[in-house]
Amino acid sequence: MKAAPFDYLRASSLDEAIEALAETPDARVLAGGQSLVPLLNLRQVRPPLVVDINRIDGLSVLHKENGRLEIGALTRHRVVETSAVVHSEVPLLAEALGYVGHVAIRNRGTIGGSLAHADPAAELPAVMVALDAEFRVHGPEGERPIAARDFFLGPHRTALGPGELLTRISVPSHRGGSAVEELSRRSRDLALVAVFATVTMSGGVCETARIAVAGAGPTPIRATAAEESLTGRALTADAIAAAADLAADATDPPGDLHAPADYRREMAAVLTRRAITRAKEGA
Repeated sequence: MKAAPFDYLRASSLDEAIEALAETPDARVLAGGQSLVPLLNLRQVRPPLVVDINRIDGLSVLHKENGRLEIGALTRHRVVETSAVVHSEVPLLAEALGYVGHVAIRNRGTIGGSLAHADPAAELPAVMVALDAEFRVHGPEGERPIAARDFFLGPHRTALGPGELLTRISVPSHRGGSAVEELSRRSRDLALVAVFATVTMSGGVCETARIAVAGAGPTPIRATAAEESLTGRALTADAIAAAADLAADATDPPGDLHAPADYRREMAAVLTRRAITRAKEGA
């Protein structure tokens, strides 16, 4: 199939894009197009207007600033994945991007586009929740920050208001151990379940732990009870197993033809156990 007819605007500035989005509430934004174009061609979405933001200056940036990694919304997946500063400052993000589609997809797909698409089985939303990232959003009323944990409201639903556009992602540097564990039907498919974990250690004791789960609920799930159970303790096999069970308890997985809910919940525990163990070794 091919897309239903729509108007097309190649925005030359952020203000032009925001104005167009505000005037046409059902308009869609074209960044990398790796999620949008299939939806258009299958006619699962029929927007009256598509706003192309690829020519807007300042949205493709990647640098370290004040202990944080600053990423423009138009920055391509592959640029972030192969960046030396990302591998050094936020290795969890670099590892997670290796699971996002195939290289051809990552060459074109954008960080902001993936996040705004808000697929609960996608890697990037859960990574950003695990890392306590902050998003910068521009709209008719100006700029505002949104914490990653508050950005995702449901499947393909975000906290973006009318006319608002995600423009930048700010991620704190992390020097501890980290790990990604993912289960999918085929290599580089969307995850049935995926776990993203970071750990910092001091004298054999866990100082901090961060755990997020994708594919196990309507939004990325931050397993705070599991994190708290690990903090201030030695990461023994028993402690890790108990935390993994808590992480699984926090999930609300869907059941479908690919995997029943109970199986996803069980795999959330298995993958959490593996991720924490690997993150501990890296720390």
